[in-house]
Amino acid sequence: MSVSGKAFDLHLLRRIFRYASPYKRIFYTSIALTIALSLLGPVRPLLTQYILDHFLVPPDVNGLILMSGLMLVVLVLQSLLQYFHSWQTNLLGQHVIRDLRLALFRRMSHFRLSYFDKTPVGTTVTRSVSDMETIADIFSEGLIVIIGDFLQLFVIISVMFALDWRLSLISLSTIPLLIIATNIFKNKIKETFGEVRTQVAALNTFVQEHLTGMRIVQIFSRQQEELKRFETINDKHRKANNRSVWYYSIFFPVVEILSAISIGLIVWWGAAGVIREEVTFGDLVAFIMYINLLFRPIRELADKFNTLQMGMVSSERIFKVMDEDALPDDTGELAPDNIKGHIEFRDVWFAYDFTEKQQHPNWVLKGISFKILPGEMIAFIGATGAGKSTIIHLLNRFYEVSKGEILIDGINVKQYKLDILRRNIGMVMQDVFLFSDTVLNNITLYNDRIPLERIEASVKELGAGRFIESLPGKYNFVVQERGGVLSTGQRQLISFIRAYAYNPSVLVLDEATSSIDSDTEELITRATESLTSQRTSIVIAHRLATIQNADRIMVMSHGKIVESGNHRELISKSGHYRELFEIQFKGLQHSGSN
Repeated sequence: MSVSGKAFDLHLLRRIFRYASPYKRIFYTSIALTIALSLLGPVRPLLTQYILDHFLVPPDVNGLILMSGLMLVVLVLQSLLQYFHSWQTNLLGQHVIRDLRLALFRRMSHFRLSYFDKTPVGTTVTRSVSDMETIADIFSEGLIVIIGDFLQLFVIISVMFALDWRLSLISLSTIPLLIIATNIFKNKIKETFGEVRTQVAALNTFVQEHLTGMRIVQIFSRQQEELKRFETINDKHRKANNRSVWYYSIFFPVVEILSAISIGLIVWWGAAGVIREEVTFGDLVAFIMYINLLFRPIRELADKFNTLQMGMVSSERIFKVMDEDALPDDTGELAPDNIKGHIEFRDVWFAYDFTEKQQHPNWVLKGISFKILPGEMIAFIGATGAGKSTIIHLLNRFYEVSKGEILIDGINVKQYKLDILRRNIGMVMQDVFLFSDTVLNNITLYNDRIPLERIEASVKELGAGRFIESLPGKYNFVVQERGGVLSTGQRQLISFIRAYAYNPSVLVLDEATSSIDSDTEELITRATESLTSQRTSIVIAHRLATIQNADRIMVMSHGKIVESGNHRELISKSGHYRELFEIQFKGLQHSGSN
């Protein structure tokens, strides 16, 4: 789906206005106000003409006061209508982008992880925030206002020709030049706008990534180098905006010159007509006012067309995200109250770049088969990239298997409702993500079905009461973005409490004990024992000491299971596991001797 940037893309407009359908009253009110303002446009020049021709020569003071009062009423009415028109159109735009933003976030929250793997966060933020604001302008400054301007032009030109066709032709003699200039301006601005939106996305992406990773920048003292990169991106953004500013600085003086020429022609020809008594003085003044009324909306039309184009480009980008084929297949209907936890992988193959037509995929998993009985604790070990984490991603259906199948309690995982499946699989990851919120909300994730009593029981069972008590405000302590004010072990404890409170049927610990500090190691060890007790558990670990009590240990290498057995069985073999164990044991002895 390419970004065309058409001012009138009917397909896109229909999709946008579909979100306006719940607000028909506001929409129709805006249309009615637009029509009323268009009809009121030529009234003041008509009143001016009538006053000049009927109450100045000969003078009629009473009539002049009456007509001046009428003109004041028209002016006040026009101002009030303009106020309500602006209010209603902006209100409509804000309602639409609120609903559209909710729809976009709702859809993105269900996307497969592969979408976020390949899409920069800053680009997604741009679509959800600044592009949305541009769509609001379609209603407040775009389509409805453009229709009103065209209607006003039609009414004014009709009145002009009704008054005097010769003065009308002279007044409109520069319009062809204005149309040409407006068209050139519109096309040039459209080009620059596409570049501006691209650079905004690039800017947001860079800032978001580098604020998140500022610790790495400072650790390696790369501030100056990253500043130079930011200067380059920022300069591209500036140049894109400067081009649009340059086009505006040319276009508006051209409009003013053409408007002045039209007024000059009217004064030149009309003054002669007044002298010859072919044109009244009121007609001459009225036509000068009509020229100003004509050129102002024509000049603004170019700007409003660009606003509409901006909205079209932004909406096209937003709908491109909404139309992404990134939703998992959630056609399963099974929703059991609980899952026993019998897991089976049958000849599972997986590649991130897999397609049916691809001849040689880059396989991450190669023919993986195993069974886990309910209540068993199974550990996976192996080098980085061996495929350990991929197994649990497939179990949760974050990604889909390329070949083979995965069964839980003898049923293919695709037959379960996706939310039910994931609700029964708890995960504790190595890199714990905490939101900038309270400890309580990071545990419950705003799940009303988890009462405080259950959380307190979980904390007690995991032996984390001292940790919670040490926090200022306890459960109401705000952990800041990504839990930055907590240690690695403390963040890990919160993730253990979260998993325990959700009480899943299957528990996954993905490197959950690989980077904890010594102060919380004992707590984490106790939490691990509590969590895995009488629950189907899958543990991925580098530290073999943490998995020696596992019912089975599976050693992975290059996407395959190369060894399987308990600790004693694998130690008795001269294989991968024993080699890894001896390396780690020697490392511990060496560190202990120091």
